[in-house]
Amino acid sequence: MGAYCNGNVSLSPSYDVASAQDPRFCKHVHDNVHGNIYLDSLSLKFIDTEQFQRLRELKQLGFTNMVYPGAVHSRFEHSLGVYWLASQCVEKLKTYQGLELGIDRFDIQTVKLAGLLHDVGHGPFSHLFEREFLPQVISGSDWSHEQMSVDMVDYIVDEHHIDVYPQMIRRVKEMILASSEYAPSMSSSEKSFLYDIVANGRNGIDVDKFDYLLRDCRACGLGCNFEFQRLLETMRVLDDEICYRAKDYLTIHKMFATRADLYRTVYTHPKVKAIELMVVDALVHANSYLGISSNIHDPSEYWKLDDTIIKTIETTPNQELKEARELILRIRRRNLYQFCNEYPVPKDMLDNYKKVTAQDIVCSQKSGGVTLKEEDVAVCNVKIDLTRGKHNPLESIHFFKDYESDEKFTIPDDRVSHLLPTSYQDMIVKVYAKKPELVEAISEAFENFQLKTYGIKTQAHSTPQKKRRYNSFI
Repeated sequence: MGAYCNGNVSLSPSYDVASAQDPRFCKHVHDNVHGNIYLDSLSLKFIDTEQFQRLRELKQLGFTNMVYPGAVHSRFEHSLGVYWLASQCVEKLKTYQGLELGIDRFDIQTVKLAGLLHDVGHGPFSHLFEREFLPQVISGSDWSHEQMSVDMVDYIVDEHHIDVYPQMIRRVKEMILASSEYAPSMSSSEKSFLYDIVANGRNGIDVDKFDYLLRDCRACGLGCNFEFQRLLETMRVLDDEICYRAKDYLTIHKMFATRADLYRTVYTHPKVKAIELMVVDALVHANSYLGISSNIHDPSEYWKLDDTIIKTIETTPNQELKEARELILRIRRRNLYQFCNEYPVPKDMLDNYKKVTAQDIVCSQKSGGVTLKEEDVAVCNVKIDLTRGKHNPLESIHFFKDYESDEKFTIPDDRVSHLLPTSYQDMIVKVYAKKPELVEAISEAFENFQLKTYGIKTQAHSTPQKKRRYNSFI
């Protein structure tokens, strides 16, 4: 059922794909997004480990369920979904171009495992752990969940004595890293198009996004008008790269637009970010006592860390965790950091943008009234793009005219529609008051900062008077 040894019989890459993929010999689970998912026996060897089962304890969207109550799905479900879509993708390529591309059973199993294991090293609370918490407790932290996923794959294979070809595991790890800074050189990758499937470093179109966009929209009760099935049915490999029909240009644009919309309305919702800021502060306070960051390079210990660390903080009576416990209790009682306001950084300032800090806001306070301190203010610098920073991701995508043509080409925006965006990146600055009675003072300092920096107030509107007058008894 894969590139591994079954008893005394070594299955070679030339083993018959049809019998290897026969769903009658697979276990299956019913997924609420994709329906029946069939799990081959090699993949099950990874799934039935405590390291992979840990993903059940990692919510895909962290604390988003505090605002969107249905968003309680886990990385376990997402990983099964990516496994299934990766399987569907490579199987379709084999059906349509298998002889031409030389896709064999070894390739199919490798891609499936890469989809299954791409998040096995993910940290707690969505991306908060690596992007917000670790940089505060480890100076210059460059830790990434992709690299830990690779380390965890090796650990699982060794710890559970999984009999699998070393060449397969090597390629699985390369596919997991394909969209990260540790990605292998494409020139050294055999069948480079296979590396476009799970984590596409060329242009960002991959089955990881297909799954989480649909799964997150459905969990949050939002519509999703992006149809990934259309792309899976019509894609084609040209010059060792997955390409798409020119008529699917707008379908692909919808994918990137849906992702940006989710970032704006769900992932960075003002209340979600308020809770995340409080959780980061709680983790920082608890780190020296619990050693939360101490095992981030040791898979044998790291796999024990998951979202339940919050319950550990909440229920441990030690004095060292008092401040962290109080923050968690505030979240439980909905006594959150108060959102003051936000503004988008002007487009012509994005290239030279410097992150706004609490110090910037405090230093913009005019004399008189309450004296603000840096610890009173929390600032979020939120970047939202279409996966390629300030560049249009569709410039990196190759299209083809029809199945009679072997020519691939890019399509400039102005050849499609003048209604498409001319800017592909937003930087939103959000400011919060850690104490409700400071909302007015911090809001005024925030407005002063905008005037000092840009010459105008770039926020859409002033902070509502009701919020400015907020007190703990309301």
